[in-house]
Amino acid sequence: MSATRIDRPEFAQLTPGVSEALQALGRAINASSLAKDLLELIKLRASQLNGCAYCLQFHLNMARELQVPAPKLDLLAAWREAPVYSERERIALAWTEALTLASEGGADDALYQATLQEFGPAQLGFLTAAIANINAWNRIAMALRFAPPLPAAAAAAKA
Repeated sequence: MSATRIDRPEFAQLTPGVSEALQALGRAINASSLAKDLLELIKLRASQLNGCAYCLQFHLNMARELQVPAPKLDLLAAWREAPVYSERERIALAWTEALTLASEGGADDALYQATLQEFGPAQLGFLTAAIANINAWNRIAMALRFAPPLPAAAAAAKA
């Protein structure tokens, strides 16, 4: 395991305004009409693709609090083959992968049209912002090796 370089609270302290700006973007997205469980799935998928342990654990904790069904969490890395995802979730996950792996070709016109048709322009904007936000957090957390937060049950037992 790699040692933490700068942890999450220290990062917030060292970079006034940065965490607050990313959190404000998150609040704006959460205030949109996008379902919270869908947002957690896309954050988890981007974090899987980026290999961000901090964000994976953080958003697994959040998804569990929202009572996202365990099979959706367990099968997320293989969502294309798993029958537990709705068409809306599949489109959002495809959009997430296209934007997160932009160097591999990005979002083609067919995917854009499918996402636009499913979500409409405003929700597409919020979904795109959510993906950009989690990718920003992934890169910060990975570069500084934020220590993954304990799952809620482990944190409660430790207290």
